[in-house]
Amino acid sequence: MSDTHAPVIATLGAKFDHVAHAARTIAELLPLYRDTLGGRFTTGAASEDLGFRTVHMTYEDGSKIELLDALPGSTFLDSFLERQPLGGLHHVTFRVDDLDRALEAAAAAGLETFGMNRDRPKWHEFFIHPRIAGGVLVQIAQAADDFPPPTSGTIEEFLAS
Repeated sequence: MSDTHAPVIATLGAKFDHVAHAARTIAELLPLYRDTLGGRFTTGAASEDLGFRTVHMTYEDGSKIELLDALPGSTFLDSFLERQPLGGLHHVTFRVDDLDRALEAAAAAGLETFGMNRDRPKWHEFFIHPRIAGGVLVQIAQAADDFPPPTSGTIEEFLAS
């Protein structure tokens, strides 16, 4: 994004939340993000309708990385992995308090947005297109304070389910 968008970012009230790394399997990322870098599994979810699974690794300072892999029926993640067979940075997520205000500010600045989704009660989102964000998908989300909830059990148990 150009410097002309800097004031828009400020009006969004966006706060950095996490980055997401996609791979063929989440398990192949664990030696780095868990074992070497010390991430702790805090939450996981499977989105059967969209065809992906995700886990959040949280670090001592509170920072997070989301690890993604495709489930049968995936469309967006399969196409990403076709373009990038080794996987890699999939998206960067910022949280806002008012998604409608953020969308209006982005549109007023001429930012290309897409994918507005309000289907989940505690997570609403839209995206800023990678072609204007240096090739990276930017996710803007409004979420409930208690989202995502912690997942009980180990990451191995979650991945096996």
